[in-house]
Amino acid sequence: MIPLWIPVTLAAALFQVWRTALQQRLRRELSVNGASFVRYFFALPADLLLLGIWLAASGWNLPLAGPRFLIAAAAGGLAQIVATILLLLSFGYRNFAVGTAYAKTEAIQMALFAWLVLGEALRPLEWLGIALAAGGVITLSLVGEAAGFHSLIRASRHPAALSGFGAGFCFAWTAIFIKAASDSLGAGNPVLRALVTLMVMNVMQTAMQGGWMAVRERTGLMAAVCAWRRAGWVGLLSAAGSACWFTGFTLAPVALVRTLGQVEIPLVLVFSHFLLHERIRRREVAGLLLVMGGAALVVAVS
Repeated sequence: MIPLWIPVTLAAALFQVWRTALQQRLRRELSVNGASFVRYFFALPADLLLLGIWLAASGWNLPLAGPRFLIAAAAGGLAQIVATILLLLSFGYRNFAVGTAYAKTEAIQMALFAWLVLGEALRPLEWLGIALAAGGVITLSLVGEAAGFHSLIRASRHPAALSGFGAGFCFAWTAIFIKAASDSLGAGNPVLRALVTLMVMNVMQTAMQGGWMAVRERTGLMAAVCAWRRAGWVGLLSAAGSACWFTGFTLAPVALVRTLGQVEIPLVLVFSHFLLHERIRRREVAGLLLVMGGAALVVAVS
């Protein structure tokens, strides 16, 4: 029987890529902060609906949230805000596919963080799968560059690379803080713990980024709120994707969840070509195969 975290993670990857592509389209009319803010603000009604439906259907009571939960949720929320802003900046420097490829280095960073911070042990073949997926990400990042060490160094210094790597770093810590927050709620229903973590974190994120924009970027804040017809879809997809990610983090080691989530790459190429009209190259296909192979290896040995 397939573990629940696998289909949940695959659904999370689909929702996330779809949502991020729509955010990139919103960048034509909103600032980077505005396009980031709508992810949290418009997700709140969907978060509340999902939590209410689960409580009514399952009969579970809300878990008690202590200081450890609140601190971890706040830290994860802030890390995700920074990561989203850096990711959108990376898109602007290059394009949707390449920016996402840089950010996918989070799997390697996360494996190290989860090992050091959470004490999650990974087997040799799981490490091999992570490394294989990372090789695919590097291949994708070198599209348009001559193969070689100097090209890799040059590509790594590009603003798109720096923003993307920074996004991956912050996304890695986001997942770790989410895992810590969810685990602090006890041994109750994992889906309920995930939904509670999502709801609280999104409330904090809306307050943090919305408060900052109210002081520093009031016009951008109003533009984001007024774009509700298009931004509402971003919020809905964000809520669905985050609910799946949080559930996956609750059910399995974060490094495995995010590595399987590398299947975002083929989805990125599809959305990049058909929604954003970006051209797909042969080296991108090679990177795609490496990423898919690494994800498949992780699933096979988990």
